[in-house]
Amino acid sequence: MANQFIDTARITVRSGNGGNGAVSFRREKYVAAGGPDGGDGGRGGDIVLKVDDHMSTLLDFRYQRKYTAANGEDGSGSRRTGRDGADLVLRVPRGTVVRDAETGEIIQDMSGDEPFVLCRGGKGGWGNKHFATPTRQVPRFAKSGLPGRTREVVLELKLLADVGLVGFPNVGKSTLLSVVSKAAPKIANYHFTTLYPNLGVVYVREGVSFVLADIPGIIEGAAQGAGLGHDFLRHIDRCRLLIHVVDVSGSEGRDPVADFDAICQELQAYSPQLAARKMIVAANKADILEDPALLEHLREHVESLGLELFEISAAAHQGVQELMDRAAQLLQELPPVAVYEPTYVEPLPQIDTSAALDIQQYDDVWSVEGPWLQRLISNVNFGDYESRSWFDRMLRESGLFQRLEEMGIKDGDTVSMYNLEFEYRR
Repeated sequence: MANQFIDTARITVRSGNGGNGAVSFRREKYVAAGGPDGGDGGRGGDIVLKVDDHMSTLLDFRYQRKYTAANGEDGSGSRRTGRDGADLVLRVPRGTVVRDAETGEIIQDMSGDEPFVLCRGGKGGWGNKHFATPTRQVPRFAKSGLPGRTREVVLELKLLADVGLVGFPNVGKSTLLSVVSKAAPKIANYHFTTLYPNLGVVYVREGVSFVLADIPGIIEGAAQGAGLGHDFLRHIDRCRLLIHVVDVSGSEGRDPVADFDAICQELQAYSPQLAARKMIVAANKADILEDPALLEHLREHVESLGLELFEISAAAHQGVQELMDRAAQLLQELPPVAVYEPTYVEPLPQIDTSAALDIQQYDDVWSVEGPWLQRLISNVNFGDYESRSWFDRMLRESGLFQRLEEMGIKDGDTVSMYNLEFEYRR
């Protein structure tokens, strides 16, 4: 099981809730009620993704699907702020693409070294120390912490390799990888020896190297889900260069031209962009060639398409260095490995504002709380004008301001909503 290769996983994550603020008064002579000293609640823990180069599979996420960060602790007297909830750090292999489970859009490509906050924890509620003023010396209220956030995402590993080896099963891709790098893939003389992608670093000469990926054999119908190739086609999405390995020995009675065309059709069916990727052809097993005409037909066909062909024998180490030299030369001319830009735009939540809110008056402070208001505030970016406008519109449409006026709120009074406080103006 340790070698099981898992490259997709669907998980649910939840950041921690913020702690509640405290209502507390210090005992001090000549100070009304001792003076407010209730501390704030701690911030809820974030869900953080971090690249771990020692990981090569998403196997850990196959058996645990739900992850929850710690809640913030409540505040207490003597102005003590509750402890922040610990962040939960989820380690993923480099090259993991994070998608929104519902839309499939990209949230983040974990190809760099910077950690990514997938879910921010809820803010802690204010203690009553915040609400003391010269005219309000005994605030007997504090604020609840804001809830954490829940997200369902799909993790999809797309290997970060410069060059991808493609071709039918048993054409010698694993042998080629083992010869040109220190990778040690399983090699045997039967189809589907390679059950998951293997990576190796090819050192061409001092200061020149690249990452080579051996993708499990693709077969006809792979793009529609046949065989193993379909499962791993995503791993050549990022490859800057493809080396198409073709068996020209004729030992299995196959036609190299037909094999070459079949793989190209599968790449086209999976992704036209991938099919258009720069490609060179490696005519392998040339040392046991039974019919030289097979090699010549392939050469004519490949060159008619404007592609280069290298005659090699991976097992006999023939022509391999020339192939790697050419790959390294082409990589210097090609753009860097693709990093996917986020495409996910978070939609505004649908919030039912019909439920009644709890409104309490403390002198000139109007405390407003309720489940839908809590959710609304959690989804507002108060640094963004459009988000603030949406927040104001939701409050007006809910009838909150009208209800406050019916209860007697005056201009200049303070409206307090969780960790938000503003002066009321008609």
